[in-house]
Amino acid sequence: MSRPRLTIGTFGTIGFQTASNGRVTARARYRDWDGKSRLVQATGDTKRAAEQRLKAKLAERTLYQPAGIGLTADSPFPDLVAYWLEDLDLEDRLSTTTRQLYERNMRTLVMPAFKDLTLREIGVARCDHFLKQLAKQSYNRAKQARVALRLALGLAVRHEVLPRNPMDHVSRLRKPQTTPNALTPAEVNAIRTAIAFWETGLSPTGPKPDGQLGAIVEVMLGTSARIGEVLAIRRRDIDIVSAPPSIRISGTIVAHRGEPTQRQDHPKTAKSRRTVALPAFAAEAVRLRLARRDDASLDALLFCNRDGGPLTTNNVRRQLRHVLDLAGIEGVTPHMFRRTVATAISNEAGVDLAAELLGHTDPAITVQHYIRRNEMVNPATAEMLDRVFGKEV
Repeated sequence: MSRPRLTIGTFGTIGFQTASNGRVTARARYRDWDGKSRLVQATGDTKRAAEQRLKAKLAERTLYQPAGIGLTADSPFPDLVAYWLEDLDLEDRLSTTTRQLYERNMRTLVMPAFKDLTLREIGVARCDHFLKQLAKQSYNRAKQARVALRLALGLAVRHEVLPRNPMDHVSRLRKPQTTPNALTPAEVNAIRTAIAFWETGLSPTGPKPDGQLGAIVEVMLGTSARIGEVLAIRRRDIDIVSAPPSIRISGTIVAHRGEPTQRQDHPKTAKSRRTVALPAFAAEAVRLRLARRDDASLDALLFCNRDGGPLTTNNVRRQLRHVLDLAGIEGVTPHMFRRTVATAISNEAGVDLAAELLGHTDPAITVQHYIRRNEMVNPATAEMLDRVFGKEV
């Protein structure tokens, strides 16, 4: 009658063998997670010492098991990164932009600190120290590194290469207190003036104007749309004859590494598709731009390069920087127009309408990241205090 098979993760009877030098070897058969039984052994000066070392080795073998993927706890970290990226491609649920962002963050932020380590050597203390050091340089870089590292090590846990994810126990990153900045009406008009001057072609240096930057800014101010969403507007998305005129935000411009710039058929998130009524200044900019476009097809882009293809967001940012440098205006990015619109609508009608205009499902995001705090306390307090503490005449 054959011996009963060992349960996976258990070992059989421990045997001992003493060498001529007096050293004792303890050995036992252990059934690994692949179903195969293997002989495991350890040596000590005494029988007891050898047995303790063997049991410690067996216990460690229980914690770290191969999962049939070629990875073990002793695999170098770069091997896990390669396997993680392959797994992301296999799942195929991320956008190309997000996939490339994860790979870039892993390569530039995480790998320099972990490339010479095995998976076994990556513990809570090491991860915690790494993130704190990175956060001293940049909170956003530390945040992005944390996401990539957590996902990769999480895959190692799910595939039974590691028993736990050390990232589950690192200290929480503390975000520095920041206040969203927005432009004042006077600053907006100064930017308009600077763009109008540049578009006359009188600037002796920098990129040559193509007559589109002013209209792009007006549409950003009139819709709160992101720069990529504005550059993705087509004729079919524009209703300039109804009252009020409107634009449907239904796509964005993306530039994946190694691929030409193209229009994506949804905005940053699918839920941010929306139709926005245009204020008069934006509607006028759209009418003038449509009149200058010689492509009457419905899929023709409102803003385009000389071949009719999409503009790159980087090119528009470069033009805007140059114009504002000429005007002595600093720190303005295309996204600041979005915060400016959110602040204006919040001041006029409340945060819920501002969130709806921006395409946010949660107004808390709008408050935290887009609305500049109004530091002016309601003037009614002055009248109240006069009534209570006013001097008697």
